[in-house]
Amino acid sequence: MGLAIEHGNVIVTLMMVHLLASLLAAEVRVLRGAIVALIFQSATLAAIFAAFGLLWTQPWLYGWAGVAVITKVVLIPLLLWMHVRQFPSREVRPIIGFRPSVALVVIFIVAFYRFIYTYIYFIAPTSAALVEPAKSSLAMAFTVFLLGLYMCMAKRDVVKIVIGIVVLENGIHLSLVTLAPGLPETTIMGITSNIIIAAWLLLYLAGRIYQTLGTTDTLMLSELKR
Repeated sequence: MGLAIEHGNVIVTLMMVHLLASLLAAEVRVLRGAIVALIFQSATLAAIFAAFGLLWTQPWLYGWAGVAVITKVVLIPLLLWMHVRQFPSREVRPIIGFRPSVALVVIFIVAFYRFIYTYIYFIAPTSAALVEPAKSSLAMAFTVFLLGLYMCMAKRDVVKIVIGIVVLENGIHLSLVTLAPGLPETTIMGITSNIIIAAWLLLYLAGRIYQTLGTTDTLMLSELKR
């Protein structure tokens, strides 16, 4: 029991670090800095998978953690890093300014996490999901998902939008591993839903748009109609 509590505490700590890295990925204006934050965010996600595998004795979660390292810690950041070399070092000015955005995101994260955590019984499908660390994990998954959605809506730079999509997907994966850790099919879903091809395609299109318009501002895409 003591060992299980210790592992649970480690998972909760990893989730807090995961959330902090998500916030940095969203708000760091220098693109390479945002990519580093995304790497850290994805690495903590893989560590959470492995910790859950150890806590719940679900060995297939180790495989999911390994795939997360290969795809989200290595391949996707490598694609981002290769493409940002041809773009300006700082992201296009977002719709919401830096200070208002940080304040809004912090308030949102705290309020939304507490709301989901308090009323988790409305969405938890099993009694196991109401027990720590699954309860915190599920609340964190929904919070990270909506943070990624916010990035996709509030950011104008295509690179930050790709990062937002990855953050959003990481939230989905965290919810999957929390809700159905005992199903090998859940691992298969998580592995096959990686967005490497989508990220590559978006970055490729961003490169072509930058060559044409000289910007990665998605609001300027209307210029392509002319």
